[in-house]
Amino acid sequence: MTNDSPRYSPTELAAQLKTGLLSFPVTHFHADLSFNEAGYREHLSWLSQYDVAGLFAAGGTGEGFSLTPAEIDTVVRTAVSEVDGRVPVIAPATGGTASAVAGAQAAEAAGADGVLLFPPYLTEAGQRGLIEHVSTVCRSTGLGVTVYSRANAILDDVTVAELADRNPNFVCLKDGVGNVEQMTRTYARVGERLTYVGGLPTAETFALPLLQLGYSTYSSAIFNFVPEFALGFYADVIAQDRDSVYRKLREFVIPYLDIRDRTKGYAVSIVKAGVNVIGRGAGPVRPPLQDLREEELAQLAELLGKVK
Repeated sequence: MTNDSPRYSPTELAAQLKTGLLSFPVTHFHADLSFNEAGYREHLSWLSQYDVAGLFAAGGTGEGFSLTPAEIDTVVRTAVSEVDGRVPVIAPATGGTASAVAGAQAAEAAGADGVLLFPPYLTEAGQRGLIEHVSTVCRSTGLGVTVYSRANAILDDVTVAELADRNPNFVCLKDGVGNVEQMTRTYARVGERLTYVGGLPTAETFALPLLQLGYSTYSSAIFNFVPEFALGFYADVIAQDRDSVYRKLREFVIPYLDIRDRTKGYAVSIVKAGVNVIGRGAGPVRPPLQDLREEELAQLAELLGKVK
């Protein structure tokens, strides 16, 4: 059974997402790597006291790539239940076209308010194929769709424009590439028809310059464990307070990046580590990711002590 009356129309969702910072919560696991629903609910309850514009459940930071479809459905339904309408919940659609369609329809049935469409698994594709992939998913749901342009599904400006023309519920473009020329071309061609979200790892690093390219918000992974810092940083970006932004980059974000960049996959692992360091029991990451080493955890804890 599908959700016939979503709280947000696609247009309303697009308008909502651009009003503030976006939350990408980690997914809590027990020591045996099974889903820790109680821990996840507690985490969402804690984060919900802070003002964000949207919550993306089982996204990249939430290790959605390592969850089964049934687990994704459970995580999304848990988020919808716990958030209880306080903020829109966006659910993932992943894999090949058929799998992504199933994910989008499951998101709608679970009561989610929108869909984040990830690149199709493994295979490379040309722009015409990507247009058909995205359009097929958009046609399968009445929810607003955010398309994640990255990896093997990088959309050029002509493609984005055609997708926007063909699919009224394609309302948001999330960029995970950071190609300034391409982003400029896309905004020049498509303009305010879409909401634009910064989606590079540790998006705070790029937030100020991307603001000039029409990207008024971004996905904040560090919001998971330093929510007040993350919101303050976002406020500084929106105010274009360069001094404050660069001071916070020097004092916290860049040292954090130095730890993150030591091992592939740490962009996710370090976020879950941060949640664990502050005592909120997120558990381990699932393979093929790996947890931080003890000395790295100690360095992260020392760094967090400077911003808490």
